[in-house]
Amino acid sequence: MLQEEFGLNGKRAIITGGASGIGFAMAKCMTKAGAEVILIGRGKGSSLDDAVEKLGEKASYYKFDISQMEEIPKLVEKIIKEKGPIDILVNNAGNHCKKPIEEMSLKEFTDVLDLHVTASFALSKAIIPHMKERKEGNILFISSMTGFIGQPYVAGYSAAKSSVLGLVRTLASEVSSEGIRINAIAPGWIETPMLHKAVDNDPPRKAKILGRTPMNKFGKPEDIGWAAVYLCSNAASFVNGISLVVDGGALIGF
Repeated sequence: MLQEEFGLNGKRAIITGGASGIGFAMAKCMTKAGAEVILIGRGKGSSLDDAVEKLGEKASYYKFDISQMEEIPKLVEKIIKEKGPIDILVNNAGNHCKKPIEEMSLKEFTDVLDLHVTASFALSKAIIPHMKERKEGNILFISSMTGFIGQPYVAGYSAAKSSVLGLVRTLASEVSSEGIRINAIAPGWIETPMLHKAVDNDPPRKAKILGRTPMNKFGKPEDIGWAAVYLCSNAASFVNGISLVVDGGALIGF
C-alpha cells in the first residue's frame, strides 16, 4: 500500500541537470522509488556517464544543451519515440551569476532568465501535449529561497526563481483539469559542492545562514530528492500549484 501510494513504480522521469548536485539526488531517490530516469545535460567530461553508472539500469541520458530551445521539441519527440511516454518532468537545470547590479551585464542577466525560465517553459510546452493525451503527468520546477527573500548580488537568479513561482501557479491553473499537476520545490541551503565553495572560506556568511535556520544545519541533497518523489507520487494527488519549501525552517526562522 505504501509503495503504491508513495512510490514511482512504472513511472518515467526526465530530469534536466541531473548529473550532479540536487539533480542527481532527485534522480537517485526516484530510481529508489521505482522510476526510470532520463537525465538531460550538456555532458561536461564524463559526468553523465558517471551518473548513469551510479544510478544503475533504470537510468539513461541524452546529451543536450537546453539553452538550444528551438531544438527542444525534436528532443522530446526523440525521447518519447525511443523510451516511451514521459510521466514526470523535473526542470532543474540552471546557471548563476553573482555580481553587483552595476557590474552585471544585460546579457548575463538574461542568460540566467533564459535557462531557468524560458528553457523550462519550452521543455514543459513540448511535453504537456503528450501528457494531455494520456490525461496524467507531473511537472516539477526547482525554485529557490531567492524567490521569497532578498539576497544581494543575484538579480538575475532572484528574478528567474521568482518567475518560476508565477509560472507554476499559472500552468497549474491552466492544465491540471487535464490530469497534469504542476509544483515546485524551493530548496534552502543544501550541502553541495556549490554551497561549500561559497561558505567554506567565508565563516561570517556560513554563520549567518545557520543563524537563521532553526535546525542549525544544512540540508542534504536527498532531502530535496525525497520531496520530489512525494510531489510526483499518488500520495500527493491533490497537491497542485504549490512551492514546497525544504529549508530547515530558514524562511520562518529568527
